[in-house]
Amino acid sequence: MSPANPSWGCRSSRTLLPGAALLGTILLPGFPLRAQETPQGPLAPPPEHHVTRIGSEPEPAAPPSLPEAEIIKRFSQKEDEYLVARSRFTYRRTVRIQEFDPDGETSGEFVLVTQPARDADGKLYEKVVERPHSTLKRLFLRAEDLEGLERMPAFPLTTSQLAKYDLKYLGKEQVDEIDCYIFQVKAKVVERTKAYFDGVVWVDAKYLEVVKTYGKWVTELGDFHAIAELPFSLFETYRENVNGKFWFPDYSRSDDTLNLKGLEIPVRMVIKWTDFKPVSVAPAPLPAAPAASTKP
Repeated sequence: MSPANPSWGCRSSRTLLPGAALLGTILLPGFPLRAQETPQGPLAPPPEHHVTRIGSEPEPAAPPSLPEAEIIKRFSQKEDEYLVARSRFTYRRTVRIQEFDPDGETSGEFVLVTQPARDADGKLYEKVVERPHSTLKRLFLRAEDLEGLERMPAFPLTTSQLAKYDLKYLGKEQVDEIDCYIFQVKAKVVERTKAYFDGVVWVDAKYLEVVKTYGKWVTELGDFHAIAELPFSLFETYRENVNGKFWFPDYSRSDDTLNLKGLEIPVRMVIKWTDFKPVSVAPAPLPAAPAASTKP
């Protein structure tokens, strides 16, 4: 990726979704939200995102009263389920990166559409299914520049990963009218080559499923940026119901400000997953019939 020549004056502007900004301010005093360092401008918000929850289990008579450790254990077990289930689905992933002018209007965007595929060795990767489209005025992006998105795990808190994190219960809050437990998540030890989640998770208090996450990924070298030359690090991600029982990430957003040769350009990334469909699996071949014996 390389910058194009900028042509307008300096201006700083960035917005976050209201719930995320509030929690970042009140619950995470040490969380480096750069939005607070610059004045808020007229950056237009994206279309409202609403999640309709559909329980995957019969509704209990009353929400269970559980110890924190049991809540964490149960939602991480469901994360295991969803991690395995997602590999059995295909989908379309649309990545949209926008830059804004001083009036908060979109001045250009880059759109990339992919879907999961496997290479000759069986390794999963994101295959480009529509030619990338760009009207960006000050940036030049290629499909290869977005490969870093694969390093941000869709399900960071599976049972195998829990031992690497400290989780602190923060209280309860509603997300789309759903009562949720809130946990702060921090890695115990970070590594150079692996990104770890650092932020907050909202867990459905009734079904113990992750509703939303808000945070960043960190390595030993600092904040991980999915696109090395762009500032995106904080992402707010919602889940949606798929196939009646699986809760997969379906909408993720990050807003930031790019400093380009002394100019501060508001930028936004929105990732949307759609068209989830089960992958048809060929039936396993029947075992060969035993050879007829030639002995009497």
